Amino acid sequence: MHDDHHDDPHAPLAHDHPQTEFEKRVDAVQALLIEKGIITPDDVRRAVEEMDSRSPALGAKVIARAWVDPAFKGRLLANAKRAIAELGIEFTQEAALFAVENTEKVHHVVVCTLCSCYPRGLLGYPPDWYKSLNYRSRVVVDPRGVLKEFGLELDANVEVRVLDSTADMRYLVIPPRPAGTERMDEEELASLVTRDSMIGVARARTPALQ
Repeated sequence: MHDDHHDDPHAPLAHDHPQTEFEKRVDAVQALLIEKGIITPDDVRRAVEEMDSRSPALGAKVIARAWVDPAFKGRLLANAKRAIAELGIEFTQEAALFAVENTEKVHHVVVCTLCSCYPRGLLGYPPDWYKSLNYRSRVVVDPRGVLKEFGLELDANVEVRVLDSTADMRYLVIPPRPAGTERMDEEELASLVTRDSMIGVARARTPALQ
């Protein structure tokens, strides 16, 4: 592969950091698919641009609706992909999507122990710590200790469930609605929902901390 890809229609997208072995493999497969005419460079660019447009704001919109609409929350817990489609959000990943609810008795935290499987269609790109070996290995064996490092301390009577995201399934955590938000509308509520709270390593913001 040439150093200067500007005139190469099969060139992968530019990287602003040293490539990992995984990224090199992705680029090689991408170049081969383009060479064989299965996809075009424009197909790749459009897919990247569409993914780049995704952010935790989409997930926050879903959570805010679940907080104000119990019937919607029930549908979200029963069939997450179908429920988010009601809000005009298309989850294009082939993996199944499951919503789980954190309560006073049960707390869910999500990890991908093998790599970085993540609901990118709702939350955008995963944070670096989510992909790190440190998080992936430790949260399984010491979830309370890891959560404490994130600033989240749970009572001893709260059951902690670690959910392992895989190539076949993704998870969205519904954090508890903060107290004192009864008069807030959905847009205001969505501003309280953080990416980390939808992974389960933090609570949603309270109005006083906005």
